[in-house]
Amino acid sequence: MIIHVVSAGETLWQIANSYSVPINSIIQLNALSNPNQLVIGQSLVIPSPYTTHIVKRGDTLWSIAQQYGVPMRSIITENHLTNPDVLTPGTRLIIPPITHIVLPGETLSQIATQYGTTVQAIVSENGISDSNMIYAGAHLIIPRAKPSIEVNAYTYQEPKEAVQSINAIGHLLTYFSPFAYMVKEDGTLQPLNDKEMIDAAIAKNITPMLTLTNFSSTEAGSNLSHVILSSAALREKVINNALKVMDEKGYKVLNIDFENVLPADRENYNTFLQLAVDRLHPKGYLVSTALAPKTSATQAGTLYEAHGRIADFVILMTYEWGYRLGPPQAISPINEMRKVVEYALSVMPANKIFLGFQIYARDWLLPHVKGQEAETFSSQEAINRAVKYGAIIQYDRIAQSPYFRYVDEKGRNHEVWFEDARSAQAKFDMTKEYNLRGISYWALGFPFPQNWALLNNDFSIKKVSL
Repeated sequence: MIIHVVSAGETLWQIANSYSVPINSIIQLNALSNPNQLVIGQSLVIPSPYTTHIVKRGDTLWSIAQQYGVPMRSIITENHLTNPDVLTPGTRLIIPPITHIVLPGETLSQIATQYGTTVQAIVSENGISDSNMIYAGAHLIIPRAKPSIEVNAYTYQEPKEAVQSINAIGHLLTYFSPFAYMVKEDGTLQPLNDKEMIDAAIAKNITPMLTLTNFSSTEAGSNLSHVILSSAALREKVINNALKVMDEKGYKVLNIDFENVLPADRENYNTFLQLAVDRLHPKGYLVSTALAPKTSATQAGTLYEAHGRIADFVILMTYEWGYRLGPPQAISPINEMRKVVEYALSVMPANKIFLGFQIYARDWLLPHVKGQEAETFSSQEAINRAVKYGAIIQYDRIAQSPYFRYVDEKGRNHEVWFEDARSAQAKFDMTKEYNLRGISYWALGFPFPQNWALLNNDFSIKKVSL
């Protein structure tokens, strides 16, 4: 796929023509509600066997050609490079597909083996109706090998809306996590109306993950976690109650999301995690944790090294820099996310790490007043607002995040930060760069069709049986 950024004066017809693709395929892939009203700076995902590469520091034409399995000359020609020895970081290159000319007597099975792919992948990529009928001289596009990852998605949707989300994108999920079972001070769990969505997840071969939390929109949870974690009896009771729900409803993974844990409770938290592992592993269940972002061991918060050692995997909550009550900024800036990932990698293996990815937008009033709450909505709605107010979308290359400003009907200034195809691709590229176990979305219920199209294009999604 190609990511195209709309320039001044461009129309969808012109863009479709330049890539030789039907207009309707672009409309559908990007769920464009206003196809006749494009915004300068808006990114579009274009269905194409070609792909896009953003030049990084240290890249050479040779290394890029090796990465994508194509000749250097084809990249030079495709991008009209006049000085291929000089590549500027941030430059967007179009990478042509791998092609194969069928030789006399060759079969699809032989071709698939040669390129390390499958017959079905070649058939699908080329629209072949009969895999036994290929002819010498035919040009086939060879799909590139995709890394396999696991994908989790949290949701706090109502049951019917959650089921709709599962039915729409469930083929791209490994785990599904309703948020959340709130722990009470007596060790019991606040009930959650999750049976309908759990059954829908299981029907889609998605592994349900039960999330325990001490955190709510009104409570930081420090005192609650202290009560539970400092008592051996209450630790045991919480695990017993979680196991009961898991057995009854079909959960196979326990996700422990205790936030704002006091420094004095760190070791008790580790003891709690070890208890969970000791109790759940004999039943074939897994244990995971959610970790607030840290960039060094000296920072306050839970102990990354212990969680990486004890839990089966961890989810890094690499979002909320652009907090709803704070000043406007990128919600998930890639430069800050990278610091967290690199610290995590220094104390735990990559195959235990999920990169957290938020898929919502925020709209702040300007000037920002301390404590004033930003409005939260989907990236689709962000585009709609940019269209409505005639905004020009900017792109922060350090944060790898789009944003724009506008003036509303009351004359008030706004600043909106959101996610688009470029920012999603940046996160996927980082996942591949560090060979992370997977990606965890916070949260379903915010439409972002570009994300799911790119996720499917970049990765093979693992399904697990526990």
